[in-house]
Amino acid sequence: MGRLAQTDGLTEIQRDILATVREFVDKEIIPVATELEHKDEYPTAIVEGMKQLGLFGLTIPEEYGGLGESLLTYALVVEEIARGWMSVSGIVNTHFIVAHMINAHGTQEQKEHFLPRMAAGEIRGAFSMSEPGLGSDVAAISTKGVKDGDFYVLNGQKMWLTNGGTSNLVAVLCKTDEGGSTPYKNMTTFLIEKTPGFGANPTVPGLTVPGKIEKMGYKGVDTTELVLQDVRIPADRILGGVPGRGFYQMMDGVEVGRVNVAARGCGVARRAFELGISYAQQRSTFGKKIAEHQAIQFKLAEMATKVEAAHQMMVMAARKKDSGERNDLEAGMAKYLASEYCKEVVEDAFRIHGGYGFSKEYEIERLYREAPMLLIGEGTAEIQKMIIGRRLLEEYRIAG
Repeated sequence: MGRLAQTDGLTEIQRDILATVREFVDKEIIPVATELEHKDEYPTAIVEGMKQLGLFGLTIPEEYGGLGESLLTYALVVEEIARGWMSVSGIVNTHFIVAHMINAHGTQEQKEHFLPRMAAGEIRGAFSMSEPGLGSDVAAISTKGVKDGDFYVLNGQKMWLTNGGTSNLVAVLCKTDEGGSTPYKNMTTFLIEKTPGFGANPTVPGLTVPGKIEKMGYKGVDTTELVLQDVRIPADRILGGVPGRGFYQMMDGVEVGRVNVAARGCGVARRAFELGISYAQQRSTFGKKIAEHQAIQFKLAEMATKVEAAHQMMVMAARKKDSGERNDLEAGMAKYLASEYCKEVVEDAFRIHGGYGFSKEYEIERLYREAPMLLIGEGTAEIQKMIIGRRLLEEYRIAG
């Protein structure tokens, strides 16, 4: 293990967790990742291994059967997993967001019902906010929930659900129009338990997961739509038990999700750097290893600096959230920097590989297709810049 992307101030428990995950990644993920990715095959054995390690309950409190670890620990674990295969980190990411939302905003009954089984990996979560015509404008949400006695009837179409088919719990944001003073106070999060699989759901009448969306990269993990047609959900499955709080609950989830995406960018960039510096010491041109050419050394220096900068920014954002302070500025910066640097480091590693980087036999080809997803996941660069800019104006507003 090189000196890049090290984290100061970790506890012995945190170091032990990361060492265990790193060993798991090296032995169980990296050797099979490219083959599974090319087949677009769900990594069942890897997921079972993560369940045995307790990773699905990493941040769930000990009282509910989890490990009770911090966002920082989770982010560093995600960084290690993404270094092996980014799709696997996606499997735990939406699960983690839903668990975080239930723990932070759920009723006591909801926590007791869901969290122990989520910690064990028996329940795996999916996060559903986006819609086909929504993009980043959450206020334009059209999926609607209408109160009907002790139930709500949900109708609409959601988009871009990671784990949409394989999950058995989905947190779904709907418009409820129950008297809020702004559009943001007329949204509600519903917790929908379903049977894993595609097509019409056998246990939730009216709920359909049409099938996997074919993607350029980020394969293996299923990305889906979700169609709701007169789906009846009990009112006690509103997250927190009170309608109208869904937007704020989802934004809390997205905030920690941005730290997660930053961690994924750090992991993919670190793997690309490892592949690039290794290949540069094996390939020879003009009578010497290409690593001895100044042009390649400059490229490696830039790559390593970006890997280090992104990692430290990600760590700062996670620690800010763990402290209980507002971290939307830091999370936005971390997500923006890490995803952009990841793209650049992967491209430089691709260039170092030359023509071989274009071959599916080489791992860098997979990373080259995976990196672009991080540019748009949990908000595009433009959205991050808007968040960062607004927060900076709040912090540095001049008098008068």
